[in-house]
Formats: sequence, structure tokens, C-alpha cells
Amino acid sequence: MSRISPYGTWSSPITAADVAAAGGGPQWLDVVGGEVWWAEARPGEQGRVALVRAVPGGTEDVLAAPWNVRNRLHEYGGRPWAVAGGIVVFTHWADQRVYAQSETGVVPLTPAPAEPQSVRYGDLRAGRPGEVWAVRERGTGPRPADVERELVAIAVDGGGERVLAASHRFLTVPKLSPDGRHAAWFGWDHPLMPWDGTELCVAPVGEDGAFGPHRVPAGGADVSVCQVEWETPETLLALMDPDGWWNLHRVGLDGSVKNLAPVEQELGGPLWKTGSRWFAPLGGGRHAVLSAGRLAVLDEADGSVTPLAGELTAWSSTGLAVSGEDIVGVAGGPAREAAVVRVSPGGAVTDLTPQPELPSAYLPVPQERVFTTADGETVPVVLYPPRNPDFAAPDGERPPLLVDVHGGPTGQHFAELNLEIAYFTSRGIGVAAVNYGGSTGFGRAYRERLREQWGVVDVADCVAVAEALVAAGLADGDRLAIKGGSAGGFTAAASLTTTKTYRAGTVMYPVLDLAGWVADTHDFESRYLDGLVGPLPSAKQRYVERSPLTNVGELAVPVLFQQGLEDRICPPEQADRLVARLAGRGIPYAYQRFDGEQHGFRQAATIVAALEAELSFYGQVFGFETPGVARLELSR
Repeated sequence: MSRISPYGTWSSPITAADVAAAGGGPQWLDVVGGEVWWAEARPGEQGRVALVRAVPGGTEDVLAAPWNVRNRLHEYGGRPWAVAGGIVVFTHWADQRVYAQSETGVVPLTPAPAEPQSVRYGDLRAGRPGEVWAVRERGTGPRPADVERELVAIAVDGGGERVLAASHRFLTVPKLSPDGRHAAWFGWDHPLMPWDGTELCVAPVGEDGAFGPHRVPAGGADVSVCQVEWETPETLLALMDPDGWWNLHRVGLDGSVKNLAPVEQELGGPLWKTGSRWFAPLGGGRHAVLSAGRLAVLDEADGSVTPLAGELTAWSSTGLAVSGEDIVGVAGGPAREAAVVRVSPGGAVTDLTPQPELPSAYLPVPQERVFTTADGETVPVVLYPPRNPDFAAPDGERPPLLVDVHGGPTGQHFAELNLEIAYFTSRGIGVAAVNYGGSTGFGRAYRERLREQWGVVDVADCVAVAEALVAAGLADGDRLAIKGGSAGGFTAAASLTTTKTYRAGTVMYPVLDLAGWVADTHDFESRYLDGLVGPLPSAKQRYVERSPLTNVGELAVPVLFQQGLEDRICPPEQADRLVARLAGRGIPYAYQRFDGEQHGFRQAATIVAALEAELSFYGQVFGFETPGVARLELSR
């Protein structure tokens, strides 16, 4: 029989340590000689990323500690490993060099840079025999945005590297045609982001391996190509969105372009990490595709896109490949964590990594909902109501609600199991994950609702959802909080300083001073705000007016800040400045600064400390006890 207890006070078997253990997971999957390989983040090993493979009865490490298969290309990282001629080649986080695993051990293939990590490699792929191809990124000045990039070939026998091309400021690794006579890649230049516009490039490859002048058969300033693969020596398959949706197209070297299945579905996504994949050819005119996170099969014969393995609602674009007749990848669902899976042509799912034993009765059941704003725009939301079989709330009590703002802001929240969310819902706190205007997965028009409106549309959409849930009796209007990290941290902070909807907020590794962030951040996003806020200097006043640092005097509710001290995307200086302005104002606040963490938290100890602090924070603000966690000290 359930015990009557106020929301927020429920005890739960889901601990912060459980969340930390699930905080890594598989990524960057591929098939090597019939075996499924992938990289695997391990919070319990200080966030190390291991390279592993599936073997009968389980998995085994390909590279033992201390090798950390990760890189800083574009700061978010690109595909960090490849197999070329049977040799494993990978990037190592500590020094950003490229290494090969040989019979005598692991040996470096690229030289040590003069300044630590000043030369970085990513998006590795096997090229011509004896070579791995990659994108090389080199610092050229004192600012994080002072960099240049080139496509390079690296000899796997240690013979050095050579430049292949440098067509754009940002590049993806070239892919060699089946006959070895051409290479294809895509690139883009400031102020565009890759989801705004990219150019597909094709260059001839000489007998000596040198690239000739490239030409552009597809793409452009208002067309985004997010993945390209060779089909034949004369044709390419490319995901691009000339009609407003990322669809699969056949592109001829003669410049012909054909949409293989015109659908109002996003079969691609935002290229935050180079080397991401949203489709894989199956043969016979059929292709595995990811439609807004769900697996489907596109059939050219009738132009159909048919869902497959519907229980898997969240496939990762860092892991999709074909093994025989099966599709393999990294996927999760509403009742299962992300895992390496094999899907048969009939849709049967086999786990290649074990699913942890979770207390299923305590896990929330995500509900996909749509709300309407005051101006008639629809906003998709994934709602996670409180759930715990051991407890029930007193009659008439409504639960506290966390409005969860995803990052990007060009991102998307899928309807999937998330143990961090379950940590709160199993204690009686609801969570609403809002896919506000600007989110991907709903077409270019929805994504561009945020054009020059960041800090306006996202804030208003989140407010509309929170108020609608209160009006529906699903949340307590006096116990609303907003939380987010990175771009979500900006929206959370902007919401707290420009609206009166929320009673508290958690702001993680945020953007707080828009103009200052443009000057200090890394190259990849240094012109991102041209589209989100407006070009400088003409839009300077918007940068000032929408910055939470400008409006900090309007902040009147408790706030928790969390920040990694090695973050080069959202440097800690911004949070430092805002927190300094809170001191002595009488507003309860806390500021957690984590050594050894970059953009997002990867170490188990950090994840535990941050999550328990957040729960204690809400308990103090909303007036409920939080048994089992240390009390977070709040300043004023």
C-alpha cells in the first residue's frame, strides 16, 4: 500500500551514483571485419573514453587505460577512431595526437605540438591504402577562435602527414569513391552553422594521391548537407534539406539531384560532431535512416519510409552501421537506457551491451505532448510525471515541476529513459522537457523560429508550457523551476531574469554575456549568434538587452550555478561575474565549480555532487525534506 507523503520527499532506490554510472555509454560505433566496435565513455574512470568491441558472451577493450579515445575538433569532438589496413588508429585526449596500435604497442603517428593541444585531429576515416584521413585543426593566435583547418592524410606506418585540401573554414573528412578516383566532403564558412548551409565538394584524386581542384555539385548557403556517402563511382547519397526537411538525395557528379523519398520528416540532424551518421545503405535501393531519432527503412522503389523497432525511440547519430542484413547502432527507448543494439530485418532487437537491472516501477513513463503558445505556435514537449509505487501525494497537492531546457539551442529532447530525470520523478518532482522553437527534428521552418529571437522565443515557449501544465492541474504554480546547461543555461538564466514564472533555477555552464561570449568562445560557435541574435555591430543593443548579466538586477529567486573549470565553450568567467553580482543581495544562491570538467560533466564524482546539490537546492527552496543527501549551503 502506498504511503501518503508530500511530493519531493519520496525516497527512491535510484541514486545519484546510479545516474553517474549511466552517464557515459556507447558512441562512435562501426563494424570492423564483421565485429561491432564502439567508443565507450566511463565516468568511473574520470571520464575516460575506451575503445571496445563485441565478442561472444560480452565485450572486451581494444585499448586499455590510459588511452582516452576522444578529441577536441570544433571543441565538441569528431569521430575519434578508424581502422586502416587492419591497424587501429585513434586520437588521444591528453595531447590530441593521432596514434596507431601496432604489434609492438601504441605508437604516435603525428608529432607533438609546440604548445599542448594546439594541434588537434578528428573525424578519422580510412583513406587510400596505408593512410588514414582526418581533419586537422591548428591554433594560429591567442584567441580560441584563432584556428585554421585542413584535410590531411596520415601514414599509418609513421611516415608523416600531407595536406589534401582546405576548401572551407570548417570541413568534414573526405571519403574516397569506390574506384579511388574522386573524394567527397562538405564544408562551410562563417557566419553559417552546418545546419544553415554547407557545400558538398568533389575533387579528383591523382595517382599520387593529390587532390585536384574541387567543384560543388550540391548544397549552398541555404541548403544543409549533414552526411554524404559514395554509392557508385559516379553518384553520391547525401542527406540535405533544399525543401526544408533533411531527406535522402542521390547526387550525380554531373550535378543532378534527386530526392529518393520526399517526406516531411527529418532524416538528418544538426552536425554538432563531425562523423555523425543518420543513414546507412542496406542494398537493393533500401536504406536505414533515422527519422527524428527513430529507426526506419527508406525504400526507393515506392518512396516509403517505414518505421522499424518502434520501442527504440532515441537512436544516436554517433552510432549507425550495417552488419550483414542487420542494422546496428546505439539506441534507447522510454523503458530502456541507450545501448548497443542489433536490429534484424524483421525488427527484432538484440542487445550487444547488457541492459542494467533498473527498478522499472520507479521509472517515469514519458508522454509526448504538444502545447500551443499565445501566438498560436505549437511546442512539442516530453512530459515525465512523478512515479513511485511506494508513495502517493496528499489529496489536492500538485507536484513541483522542473522545466528542462535542452542545449544547442539547435538540439532535441527525445522520449527516452533518462536516469537523471528519473532521479527527480521517483522523488515526486515532475519534469517537462521542452522542444522550444529552434529545436531540430521538426523541419527548418520550426528551427528558424529562433532566428534572431534567442532569448525571446525560447523563453516564451518554456513559459507557455509551464503555465499550461499549471492550468491543467499537473504542476504547482508556486513550485516551478527551470534548469538547463550550455544554451539551455542561457535560456534558464534569461527566463529567471525576464519573467516571474519560476521560483528557482539551476544554470549549468551557461552563456550569460552574449557579446562577451562571442569574443571568448571557440571558433565553431563564434559567429553562431549572427543567426540567433543578429550580426554585430548592427544588433549590438540586442546582445546587451538579452544578456542575463545585463538583467541580473531583476533576478529575485534562488539560483544554483554549476560550472566546469576547463570549459572552453562556455568559459567559467561568465558565471564568475554573475555570481559576484549576487553577493550581498539577499537572494539565496550556490555556485559549484568543478576542477577537471569541460563542457558538461563526465566524472562520476562530479555528476553525483552536482545532482545531490540540485535536489537539496529544490528541497530548501520548495520546502520539503531531502533525505539521504547532504544539505547544500546557500549564500545570500
